[in-house]
Amino acid sequence: MTTWLPSLNALRAFEATARHLSYSAAANELNVTPAAVKQLVGKLEASVGSRLLARKGRALTLTASGEAGLNDLAAAMQHLAASVRQMRSPPDERRLIVSVETSIATTWLVPKLAGFRESHPDVNVLIESTPRIVDLQRGETDIALRYAVESDAGLVIHRLFDDRIFPACSPSLAKGPPALRHLSDLNARPLIHWELSTMDWARSTRQWFVWENWLAHVGAERIDTAGGLHFSDYGLAVQAAIAGQGVVLASAPILRESLEANLLVRPFAEQAAPGIGYDVVTTQERQDRPEVRAFIAWLLEAAQTT
Repeated sequence: MTTWLPSLNALRAFEATARHLSYSAAANELNVTPAAVKQLVGKLEASVGSRLLARKGRALTLTASGEAGLNDLAAAMQHLAASVRQMRSPPDERRLIVSVETSIATTWLVPKLAGFRESHPDVNVLIESTPRIVDLQRGETDIALRYAVESDAGLVIHRLFDDRIFPACSPSLAKGPPALRHLSDLNARPLIHWELSTMDWARSTRQWFVWENWLAHVGAERIDTAGGLHFSDYGLAVQAAIAGQGVVLASAPILRESLEANLLVRPFAEQAAPGIGYDVVTTQERQDRPEVRAFIAWLLEAAQTT
């Protein structure tokens, strides 16, 4: 006798919500709206005839029914993902999916990628540019490049490079007139702002790229940070700086080549060294694949010259 099952989308929505105990975090993982996740969970509860999630103040909690099914459901989702990967990729195809935020992809990874292709022409690399933090243990992604990764027992983390952050602009803008010699001279130049994501992880780690925060860190006062240009993509913010449209907060390892080529210059000595940086991340399972090891080794070698 075949057991009737609810929709796979409803099961995925509940599993993600139960894991994060957050509709918003589940929605971000599944790339849908929180309202859609909540609706799917509601349909699942109606299908099984019991509440699976409950509110305790402002927090979500699992009911006894929700806890009873979560572990097996989570394992089933991982098995399903593994099965789909095997069906999608023939056993003899060496394919890598690399998740990377657009800003890192455009300013550092993509310009260097030809080097890996030359040394490993048999490996197909798919760059998945996204602001989301993908779940490496449940999805199809093999490797992720992330900023300021937190320790996780299920992940293998390698530091690519530590970050240093300082103002940068085009040589002509730095030369003036008026010339940029002291931080107070920023009042005479437009600032280029990188608008942060609304996601909590981005706000906590990218705070160093907010002009107000950076200036406070180096002890600069009475500098007007209002106005200027605003971008949601860091690569575009950098291009605006190269074009002489203002001063941007530069990530030293990412923009090293632009600085060495004199497309950008450092008009001031002040900088912030926040003790965080860029990391390459994979899982214990995936690191055993030869192509994953090869790509990570290439990344680490490329980072040594950055």
